[in-house]
Amino acid sequence: MLSEVLLVSAPGKVILHGEHAVVHGKVALAVALNLRTFLRLQPHSSGKVDLSLPNIGIKRSWDVARLQLLDTSFLAPEALSPTCVCLFACETEQGDVTAPTPEQVEKLKEVAGLPDDCAVTKRLAVLTFLYLYLSIFRKQRTLPSLDVVVWSELPPGAGLGSSAAYSVCLAAALLTVCEEIPNPLKDGEHINRWTKEDLELINKWAFQGERVIHGNPSGVDNAVSTWGGALRYQQGKIASLKREIRKGKSRKAAPVDPRLLIPSLLYLLSKQEPIAPCVPDAAALGVGLERPPALQILLTNTRVPRSTKALVAGVRNRLLKFPEIVAPLLTSIDAISLECERVLGEMGEAPALEQYHVLEELIDMNQHHLNALGVGHASLDQLCQVTRAHGLHSKLTGAGGGGCGITLLKPGLEQPEVEATKQALTSCGFDCWETSVGAPGVSVHSATSLESRVRQALDGL
Repeated sequence: MLSEVLLVSAPGKVILHGEHAVVHGKVALAVALNLRTFLRLQPHSSGKVDLSLPNIGIKRSWDVARLQLLDTSFLAPEALSPTCVCLFACETEQGDVTAPTPEQVEKLKEVAGLPDDCAVTKRLAVLTFLYLYLSIFRKQRTLPSLDVVVWSELPPGAGLGSSAAYSVCLAAALLTVCEEIPNPLKDGEHINRWTKEDLELINKWAFQGERVIHGNPSGVDNAVSTWGGALRYQQGKIASLKREIRKGKSRKAAPVDPRLLIPSLLYLLSKQEPIAPCVPDAAALGVGLERPPALQILLTNTRVPRSTKALVAGVRNRLLKFPEIVAPLLTSIDAISLECERVLGEMGEAPALEQYHVLEELIDMNQHHLNALGVGHASLDQLCQVTRAHGLHSKLTGAGGGGCGITLLKPGLEQPEVEATKQALTSCGFDCWETSVGAPGVSVHSATSLESRVRQALDGL
């Protein structure tokens, strides 16, 4: 068991292109957002497990000895086998891990000891931590005493993958502290990442955390947060953009029920049938290949709430009512995604300004298509108008109907112009961040590599 402090971070995600079209079998491009979730894990000998989530006002503590007893009481005798890898789920011969059952989640609620009126967001965050802690450490002789603090730059509930970044950070830190995977950070290093084999294990456990939160996630959010860079999603398949481009191929998959194609951003309209988990491996993701170029963006949260389910249903109804109009729109959005994928693959280390102009055109066209599908909103129109007045190009990201939008920042743009744009958006009542997409995936840090504001947040200052 490791004894040193662990500092881990993982990125959020945005959908670059392919919103709504992905529900109908088209390609979606998901990119790692460099607004990150940070975790500090400190082993100690207090006999307690402490969890602090300052973003949502959670501060909980459990007695390790009590958890130790509860750990064994949760397991049915027939589940005790050499292949059992976690408290609530057993590994099959194929290496799959079954999701926790509703009964097991109820058991977790008893262990958590949360009040009945606890907000859903808080409850799920605590249950996810307990699930991963008890599961990953089940094979240890004794459960460890830990102090865990998780703080995030990502706003919760905005469709930016905040829950996946949380699960990825937890999985990476807990697997490392129990020495299931080694700490990749060497003396004198400021930041490092795990090997592809270790990332696969982190991704696998993070997916289980996402199951506690979402029930039937697609696996896209945790994959982007684990591997970083950019991924493509189509018909239940997740793959690396770079690998697809270098091979000059587009993955084909047999047609499937569109209800099974919705990534976690576009929640399932119906959960009457089980959803096969989509957990990619390193081969599918082309690990080791260079990430697509990081793109500087403004991320804007209009703070307008929306119903993803209603928006997805609205597009489906419009497709049924006007098939000869809407089907070509979805095909065109697919072509936009593929063209963006091609351009990103060509940009490499020295992108040309002309390539940014193409990306801007694709952004404008996609935004118009999404408006035609009926998923726009007056707040998003205002966002686009404000940024257009500053010579910039924007589109919604995610479900639409409010929510978030992204604005591409070309190289050479003067900082005063960026600040003026941010100020104009803020004056509209929006939240705005200057950040980047195509960011590195889950990473381990030295304390000196973190900004002071992050260290202070993790220290509770």
